[in-house]
Amino acid sequence: MIRLLLVDDQSLICQGLKAMLTLEPDLQVVGTADNGETAIEQVAALQPDVVLMDVRMPVMDGREATRIICQQYPNTKVLVLSTFDDDRYVAHSIRAGARGYLLKDMPSQELAQAIRFVHSGYTQLGPGLMEKLMANVPDPDAVTPKPVQKELTELTPREQDVLRLIGRGLTNREIAQELYIAEGTVKTHVTHLLNRLNLRNRSQMAIYANSIYSV
Repeated sequence: MIRLLLVDDQSLICQGLKAMLTLEPDLQVVGTADNGETAIEQVAALQPDVVLMDVRMPVMDGREATRIICQQYPNTKVLVLSTFDDDRYVAHSIRAGARGYLLKDMPSQELAQAIRFVHSGYTQLGPGLMEKLMANVPDPDAVTPKPVQKELTELTPREQDVLRLIGRGLTNREIAQELYIAEGTVKTHVTHLLNRLNLRNRSQMAIYANSIYSV
């Protein structure tokens, strides 16, 4: 059973989501909140598996609440559910630690499946949002090379290879095939990269790689 916390300042939306999601046999709505501060309190009290987080709310917005929840409660995953497809909201939410960003008009079955994927550790982005996210990444062929950052000098050549390929959007299996190494070895490198670069998830790593390398 996946325990859910719904966070939205519009009570009708929370009620609708609750009614819809409770129809799924493996999903349980354990609480609701109408702003970021209350969401943090509810996470502390209820320990949900996944938080469905709105972006724009009074008192504290979803992006700040996401950042605090991801830092203080790493076992709880945040999935942003918003009416806004602004690339800034998407980028800020992912940088804050959200495991995904979806739009509220998506079909209920797809939302339920996205929750399951996020609970399993995958990242979910709504249709067209990856393109919006990547639109602000400079074309590596059109800009001058950036200086190597200090943390990059601490990575092994193989870790840098893995980082570049993550920036290209390859899965662990595809990276293993590209580098002729075991998939388990790729997973180990990904874990080391997250720790060494102080990143929260694979989406942040891809954004970081695209800002550093001509991937």
